[in-house]
Amino acid sequence: MGGAVQKNITFVKAINLALHDALAADPSVFLMGEDIADPEDGGVWKATAGLSTKFGTRRVRSTPIAEEGFVGAGVGAAQAGLRPVVEVMLMGFITVAMDPIHNTAAKWRYMTAGKSSVPITIRTLGGAGSGVGAQHCDQLESWFAASPGLKVVQPSNPVEAYGLLTASIFDDDPVVFIEQSSLTGRPLKMPVPEPGTRFPIGKANVSRSGTDVSVIGYGAQIADALGVAETLAGEGISVEVIDLRTIAPFDAPAVLASVAKTKRAVVVHEARTNFGPSAEIAAQIYHELYGELAAPVQRVGAPFTPVPASRPLESLFMVGPAEIEAAVRRTLRS
Repeated sequence: MGGAVQKNITFVKAINLALHDALAADPSVFLMGEDIADPEDGGVWKATAGLSTKFGTRRVRSTPIAEEGFVGAGVGAAQAGLRPVVEVMLMGFITVAMDPIHNTAAKWRYMTAGKSSVPITIRTLGGAGSGVGAQHCDQLESWFAASPGLKVVQPSNPVEAYGLLTASIFDDDPVVFIEQSSLTGRPLKMPVPEPGTRFPIGKANVSRSGTDVSVIGYGAQIADALGVAETLAGEGISVEVIDLRTIAPFDAPAVLASVAKTKRAVVVHEARTNFGPSAEIAAQIYHELYGELAAPVQRVGAPFTPVPASRPLESLFMVGPAEIEAAVRRTLRS
């Protein structure tokens, strides 16, 4: 990140910068979604604030509340050669648009024998913590990871958000880009990448090296895992933290290399444990490294229930540092 400057930057600002720079760099990029233009205040989360004023409402388009319609329009625009970035305000609403996402965008390259692609990026916000109830807080990444042809990306901090969103926009395949609600307001002092910086899709990042146990995850849980690693270092426990960055395809070689070194693994995400991405990751660890593991793989995720609206129940539903630390300690007891 040569020439990077230090600045307080939030996750939402990083998203805004990535969208701004992509619009400025390529006239085929355009944005659309519910209330994203400035007359509608730049979206509920202000991630697109100022962009329609600078680039015009032909390239930053507010849409009706009709997810299947405007996501379908985005898929068609991508098939025609544009690079749409479509915002579905909340992940719970993306269910309405599953047909164009799963049946057209994901399958188009395969159905055309690689002759045509769908370079669409679908941004959506998921995750608990805001007390707004079951229909607004889902983490449904496992649905999309199970759809061949889709790439699924979930960044862990503002810098990752910028680099991964830029890479997603200029990828020639459809990408579901998930923004976690618990990250949207966290101010972090960190380097702001140069305009156009991209982090490779499908390549994990070793956020912290360690020798005793590997913690593998993505999104907000990476910051939690790093905090746990710092705490346990005081006890002489060395924790390696692997930020997947991309859920599909996930970087199996990086995960297996880490676990082959530490012999212990904890896989963590905010999504429900049942049928979650950690199941596939743990299965591949067992398949490749069963005879080398010093302890069973631990999985940390939410319980198999809708997200509660009650604040006390929601706090019990959510995954945090305590759950990650407990799982790490379980691996070390074996």
